[in-house]
Amino acid sequence: MNRTMVAAVNTLGQLHKQVDLIGHNIANAETAGYKKREASFADLMAQQINNYSSAGSEIGRQSPLGIRQSPGMMISQTAMLSKQGSLKTTGRSLDVAFTKENQYLKVRVQEGGVPQIRFTRNGELDIVNAGDQWMLATKDGHPVLDENNQVITFSGKVEDVKMIQPGTLEATLGNGEILTYQLGVIALNKPQFMEQKGETLIGLPDGTNNNQNLIYVDLTGAGRQEISLQQGVLEASNVDIGQEMTDLMAAQRSIQFQSRSITFADQMMGLINGIR
Repeated sequence: MNRTMVAAVNTLGQLHKQVDLIGHNIANAETAGYKKREASFADLMAQQINNYSSAGSEIGRQSPLGIRQSPGMMISQTAMLSKQGSLKTTGRSLDVAFTKENQYLKVRVQEGGVPQIRFTRNGELDIVNAGDQWMLATKDGHPVLDENNQVITFSGKVEDVKMIQPGTLEATLGNGEILTYQLGVIALNKPQFMEQKGETLIGLPDGTNNNQNLIYVDLTGAGRQEISLQQGVLEASNVDIGQEMTDLMAAQRSIQFQSRSITFADQMMGLINGIR
């Protein structure tokens, strides 16, 4: 297999990953709070072939001397774009939406039987029966946490929920009791460090827990004044279908080009073998 084939095969594998990423964005275009991800590419490596005896061989040349060859490209990063999505009014008291970028609700999920804290901007919440009590949960059933990382629970059935200030809920139970809860909210400082953990869930990569204070901040105490949360609305996905389709077409053209490169390389090798 010659260099052309190696570069084309390596690049094809990475382009298929980009197509999968675009497909995931398109599939979640109508998912509340979803943030699109975008792939960036870089050379796998580059080999410099010095075919000039001295730097004076081509006086006035702007580009580096020699020939650079690469065995293909790779996806160097899949970045999450935190651009604010449009707001849709629902009038539902348990629907909430952030109006500032990089603020997220804290939820608890079970991964392999181990509870983990994850973050979401999907504010489509509900109150579900959790045995002997009621619990505030996301649309997918993940418990919502308060500012102390405790699951928000209610001792009785909830008749009404009001947001008395951003991030603070006031729940009225069936017996007339009124309870106040502080939603757990974080502000991301470095969203590029987060990994996708589900359709709208993100979390820290494995092994980065020691650096979490550099990546996000819990909005507690005086920091709760920074929370920008509205009730009765949902944030739409920030996926632009037109842009995704354009990126998909560009990726498909690149796949066609790399496939033709393999075909041409195979034909050239066939001609050489025929000469022998």
